[in-house]
Amino acid sequence: MDIDLPLALGSFLVAIIVGLTGMGGGALMTPMMMLFFNVPPLAAVSSDLVASAVMKPVGGLVHLRRGTVSLRLVGWLCAGSVPGAFCGVLVARAFGDGEAIQQTIKYALGVALLLAVAGLVAKAWLARREGPVSADLGSIVVRPIPTLLVGTIGGIVVGISSVGSGSLIIVALLALYPALKSNQLVGTDLVQAVPLVASAALGHLLFGDFQLDLTTSLLAGSIPGVYLGARISSRAPGGVIRAILAVVLLASALKLLGVGNAALLWILAAAVAAGAAGWSLLRHRGGSEIGVADEAGEGPGRVGGGVETGVAARRAR
Repeated sequence: MDIDLPLALGSFLVAIIVGLTGMGGGALMTPMMMLFFNVPPLAAVSSDLVASAVMKPVGGLVHLRRGTVSLRLVGWLCAGSVPGAFCGVLVARAFGDGEAIQQTIKYALGVALLLAVAGLVAKAWLARREGPVSADLGSIVVRPIPTLLVGTIGGIVVGISSVGSGSLIIVALLALYPALKSNQLVGTDLVQAVPLVASAALGHLLFGDFQLDLTTSLLAGSIPGVYLGARISSRAPGGVIRAILAVVLLASALKLLGVGNAALLWILAAAVAAGAAGWSLLRHRGGSEIGVADEAGEGPGRVGGGVETGVAARRAR
């Protein structure tokens, strides 16, 4: 079995960003394979999901041991996300074979990346409006139907594009359950993501385009990269890194959707200007912290190795 050294190096660099920011694994790894290494979209999604299925249980076990997981929430989320993820693979396959499905996956990934960017912005905004934080998971009142819907929609998106297990579902949890502390949100999301990603990976093993060499190269670079990024995350300017991540995701999404270079530059410039204006407004209204700097859930012992999860730091009450 041969390891693709350039791909392993690319996954190492992406994994450092994942370790620093606490999210972005699928949202960055899959587009990197497609845009820089010419990996077919379905093969990129399949291999990335199988690699994630290997890495995510580590973080889940850490949070289970620390008692920062709401198993009731996990149960309701998985009730929707596990079948949703498997069905997402079938939905992708239903669009056709060959070039047709590759183009479908490409566009679906572009839309999912746009949703991930929206999720980053939503996290910053929702963190300003959070309710009283509860230290007792047993006091959290579960909302079954909305939670089930979040799991189902998130599972379908993950099954089709490999994006969403951290960047989208955790934002929905933050909106539905503002009383959860940061580490509880991260832990719950990580544990529910284990069967979710496993279901999607199984679907891609059966019906997708899994390639063992690709997955091995991803793991060879991403495991040490995530560890290194998580080690230095406490000293990194989290807000700046998340802003850069949002711009990278937006640029990747637009390229996957076929936007031309000139239009891409104008859109990115407008997005940066709007982000700077919004950041300045929030800073003047509520102080310098905008909910994306100095994340509390980062590091190998706090977000489980930095695998595509993370949440804005909570202020002390």
